[in-house]
Amino acid sequence: MTGFYRDGFCRTGSDDHGLHTVCAEVTDSFLEYSRLRGNDLITPRPEHGFPGLKAGDRWCLCVERWRESLADGCAPSVILAACQISALEFVDLADLQAHALK
Repeated sequence: MTGFYRDGFCRTGSDDHGLHTVCAEVTDSFLEYSRLRGNDLITPRPEHGFPGLKAGDRWCLCVERWRESLADGCAPSVILAACQISALEFVDLADLQAHALK
């Protein structure tokens, strides 16, 4: 289950220092990009109830990591209606719209 609170929603709160507000459909290139930056989302972590992600999975991403991947040309598509509005404090709506799944 995705979301910082593992409730299926990309919402945030004061204890979510990563600001998991961007709902994305991850790709192999994004997963590798994230792994190379120290956040391995591929490897299962059963001790944390994390099955590991594969291309096509939808996941709440940290807004800063999504913005970083955008600048580096490998931002995954987003499910715009599932992103939290506070993501707009860090990324432009036009960028999210340009990467929105159709």
